Amino acid sequence: MNKNYDAIVIGAGQAGPSLAARLTSENLKTAIIERNLFGGTCVNNGCIPTKTLVASARAAHMARRGDEFGVNISGDIRVDMKKVKARKDAVVQQSNQGVTGWMKNMQGLDVYEGHAQFENSNVINVNGEQLQADKIFINVGARARVPDMSGLSDIKYFTNSNIMDVDYLPEHLIIIGGSYIGLEFAQMYKRFGSEVTVVEMSDRLISREDQDVSETVQEILENEGINIHVGAECISFEKRANKIAVKVSCDDEMQESLGTHVLLAVGRVANTHDLGLEKAGVKANKFGIIEVDDELRTNIPGIWALGECNGKGAFTHTSYNDYEIVADNLFGTKTRRVNDRIVCYGLFIDPPLGRVGLTEQQICDSGKKALIGKMPMSRIGRAKERGETQGFMKVMIDAENDQILGANILGIGGDEVIHLLLDTMYAKKPYQLIKNAVHIHPTVAELIPTLLQDLQELN
Repeated sequence: MNKNYDAIVIGAGQAGPSLAARLTSENLKTAIIERNLFGGTCVNNGCIPTKTLVASARAAHMARRGDEFGVNISGDIRVDMKKVKARKDAVVQQSNQGVTGWMKNMQGLDVYEGHAQFENSNVINVNGEQLQADKIFINVGARARVPDMSGLSDIKYFTNSNIMDVDYLPEHLIIIGGSYIGLEFAQMYKRFGSEVTVVEMSDRLISREDQDVSETVQEILENEGINIHVGAECISFEKRANKIAVKVSCDDEMQESLGTHVLLAVGRVANTHDLGLEKAGVKANKFGIIEVDDELRTNIPGIWALGECNGKGAFTHTSYNDYEIVADNLFGTKTRRVNDRIVCYGLFIDPPLGRVGLTEQQICDSGKKALIGKMPMSRIGRAKERGETQGFMKVMIDAENDQILGANILGIGGDEVIHLLLDTMYAKKPYQLIKNAVHIHPTVAELIPTLLQDLQELN
């Protein structure tokens, strides 16, 4: 016999718990199903644990730089990886237990721990029970992609998930993938004390970014002693005693890196392969991404998809915004849409990259008439005071309506300062609003108005 609900939420990642809370607050009898860890990727093996590890790595890095600031730290700086992991675990546990406790104590919510599968468009099977609802919300996230590479099955390797269990220092970590996840781990483990090599198939790091961003990021990482190999035509693996040889060329077998451990950071794949979407008639593309409209509705009435599995954004903040869009269209003003969202994200190396809107290349390709302002971080007092002058700021303006089209802030505080520009874009205000503002000295943000006073035509 089916157990009837008004709504079922599959997955307790970033969007699921908040949506469950809103559904129950509207007096809808709701079930939430989670087969692994409450809180999803962000809480358990994504944002929170990685940024906690980044903080430990930065502490080690700054300790080694102590002499630059007149601080005498005698002896070698050593990292206790067991303590680093214990600190990370404590932070994760607090977040995970917070979400778990919230869900299990929520009035009007039934929590199921198990694997959900569609029986049809309004019935879900979990642990042998049949749950039925007219509203079903899919929030199953994604996992690390494991590519089909020669020799990979013959070695042990890490992904962003199982590397969270490491409490020792790899002697030489080879990272496959020179994009956002891979680069954060690269700098982190170099600062912990590992030798690190990054292997990237594209001709440059983070190839979705502008050329100047890619080049500067590579310079930042190479300045810390990270080995970077781009343009790897073919990647294959070979076990050699207690080492792993990673070959990076189709023709020349001498082009290889010899390391002790391998981390795969080559993208993500949606956790939709075993949901039984075909039984519900829900459309997904060849990558398992569920097709949704601008209100996150699937092709089947009564079924929505939120978060990383819908391909509309691979970030915690976009997943939470998915919840806000769905909730608004169910219970609110019915005005919020995915296409209202401005692209924004960060690369959390040190110094970080904050990104909003279009890239310079996208603007050039569009044919828009635009203006551009660019300033090196070496001109910024705060950066000089902190001894962190790497990077630059860049802002692109629509020459016809003075709206901000996009921006990069690669440098100290870039992941925070970028919101000044992002909020102006959401307000649909002209760039002169910031140019004429008076900002606090000495900060990074105070140079944004100065930057906007010296705009040039973008060719």
